[in-house]
Amino acid sequence: MAKVLAALRHHWKKSTFGACLLGWGGHWLYGKHCDNLLRRAACQEAQAFGNQLMPATMPLKKATVFLNPAACKGKAGNLFEKNAAPILHLSGLDVTVVKVITGLLRRADEAAFSKIPIGFIPLGKTCTLSHTLYPESTNQVQHITNATLAILKGETVPLDVLQIKGEKEQPVFAVSGLRWGSYRDAGVKVSKYWYLGPLKTKAAHFFSTFKEWPQKHQAALMYLGPTERPPEEPEEKSSRPPLYVRLYRRLRSYWSSPKEFPQEVAREDWEELKLSTIELSIATRNRQLDLARTEDFMDICIEAESVSKGEFVHRGSQKMHDPHMCPEGSQCIQASRCILQLPEGTEGSFGIDNEEYEAMPVEVKLLPRKLRFFCDPRMREQLLQAAVQ
Repeated sequence: MAKVLAALRHHWKKSTFGACLLGWGGHWLYGKHCDNLLRRAACQEAQAFGNQLMPATMPLKKATVFLNPAACKGKAGNLFEKNAAPILHLSGLDVTVVKVITGLLRRADEAAFSKIPIGFIPLGKTCTLSHTLYPESTNQVQHITNATLAILKGETVPLDVLQIKGEKEQPVFAVSGLRWGSYRDAGVKVSKYWYLGPLKTKAAHFFSTFKEWPQKHQAALMYLGPTERPPEEPEEKSSRPPLYVRLYRRLRSYWSSPKEFPQEVAREDWEELKLSTIELSIATRNRQLDLARTEDFMDICIEAESVSKGEFVHRGSQKMHDPHMCPEGSQCIQASRCILQLPEGTEGSFGIDNEEYEAMPVEVKLLPRKLRFFCDPRMREQLLQAAVQ
């Protein structure tokens, strides 16, 4: 024992390094063990739930499931392989929320994807959609298992979608929103400062202040106010009548109705606004879902252009966790539709659901309750209780 203590004393640097390595290895192995326990418990819960659905009389429902991003596809995709038979996997190596939603809605006329519930398994760390659908969890494996179990249990909530259309491009669809400004530009450069560890976020925003200051983004905005929410359509509709009945009804309607000249469509009351801001965001209300609200609208946040460099660095760190936060002193507008006109020669990019697109004049239209997403039953219960109150 004395020889061991003497060796440790004479080689204290190696001993310290070895102790640290041993401690880190033990912590890593313990974390892996806990993750395996979580997976096993979740699979047992899924199996018990699946056994309740075994009768052949119970119909299987179609669903669409995607991973975002699919870097850990093997772990999550195979987690409930046997129990998730009716689920269609659309996971790829570069899948993001905006790409999947856009792909589905562009084909909506062909396959009626907008009527099929969507399951979202969050494998990334920056998507705000998961905070609406699933309980908060610091453990990523727990977060994934919560999402997968929610898909199996079948509880859904309706979410709004933004249709974003440029002058020439096909529309892009988003469930979170659009960002344009200095905070977004600095945020995409955070990964370049990985070597600074926990200081990389502040470093990216600090070095961004070395550019021309204050950083102004000028544009013209036209928008329409909120619209009244119509009653929700029943999920199950009556069966379609036979072809000869539909032909008879159409012919009768055509011959019996008198010819009328088209009436002039009522002119919409557009509001116009010139803006100069450090950042503009257009976001859905999915982060603060309210099933009882009587109006449909999206939130437009126009932040003040005059902000100190220190405040810019501090607020930039907050926006990494909540990209569409609207700080004090900002102009907040509720709109159902808007048109953003940019000056000629405007450079930079939009951030649409954390995906980068070239900045250009766009029209943004709200599609209320367009898609149904699977959610955790506990989250749905909270939303229903809030709607009753």
